[in-house]
Amino acid sequence: MRGIIFLYAIVLSGLVISSCNNSQENHTEKKQLIVFHAGSLAIPFKQMKQVFEKENPNVKILLEAAGSVKCARKITDLKKDCDIMVSADYTIIDEMLIPDYASWNIKFASNEMAIVYHQASTYSEEINALNWYEILLRDDVFFGRSDPNSDPCGYRTVLTTQLAEDYYNQPGLSEKVLKKNKEYIRPKEVDLLALLESNTIDYLFLYRSVAEQHKLNYVVLPDSINLKEPGLREYYSKAKVNITGKTPGSKITKRGQPMVYGITVIDNAPNKKIALKFIDFVLSGSGGMKIMEENGQPSTIPSYSDTYSAIPEEIKQFVKPIIK
Repeated sequence: MRGIIFLYAIVLSGLVISSCNNSQENHTEKKQLIVFHAGSLAIPFKQMKQVFEKENPNVKILLEAAGSVKCARKITDLKKDCDIMVSADYTIIDEMLIPDYASWNIKFASNEMAIVYHQASTYSEEINALNWYEILLRDDVFFGRSDPNSDPCGYRTVLTTQLAEDYYNQPGLSEKVLKKNKEYIRPKEVDLLALLESNTIDYLFLYRSVAEQHKLNYVVLPDSINLKEPGLREYYSKAKVNITGKTPGSKITKRGQPMVYGITVIDNAPNKKIALKFIDFVLSGSGGMKIMEENGQPSTIPSYSDTYSAIPEEIKQFVKPIIK
């Protein structure tokens, strides 16, 4: 009898140890992928995360949304661990991360500026592409925008108002708009959605894709001011704004240009191999780019890259070299 009990104890002990070992192995195999991304990418990247994790059960993606400038500063100033940085403006990667923190940059999607509102917004039945600035300047109307020093949508708002001043032949328009309702400036554009949904503000400057994702009404702005058209690059460049640079007291001048998003892997990424696999998924037509386009952001893949030679072979199919 004692022998049977002893044998049973040995078997049970083996099962417990085996179970613990398997649990430990599973835990060890689970790799974390840290992605800093623009706030306007919150919905499509959440969808990508779900698909990728299902296809790669040993990977856990940690998404951290913020204004693109703030995302870059988490890497350069706070030295936070990060595998992938995705910016709403590809030039943020060029100017703030390359060459010290990243080696390459892939332009992958576009967008456009819009004036966003809902049915309860004051004068919602009147606003259109011809009178939106008049309505925003009325005393009983309140609107929000994001911080130019934290978020590309913020400085693109400034550029849009400058272009609107010229397009509508309204001298001083930009200054009038930017002086009004400063209390409703927030770190990133999606922070403003709660203010809109609670009727605290009536309108906000926002990307068209975010408006569509949240099923909000929006004014489609003329191409001359919406920063969408590649063919209007030279015209857009007439507008410019200074934002906080890499170091305290320094400035970066941002000029108007067609909107293009950028993506890169940080040089000291904790999980570079998985990061490249995820980017391959993000940029593939049947994967991430399909999700992007379903969320209102057209693909620019394949795109030309100034950093073509530094781009890893695994994802070089998504870019083209610039022939000089």
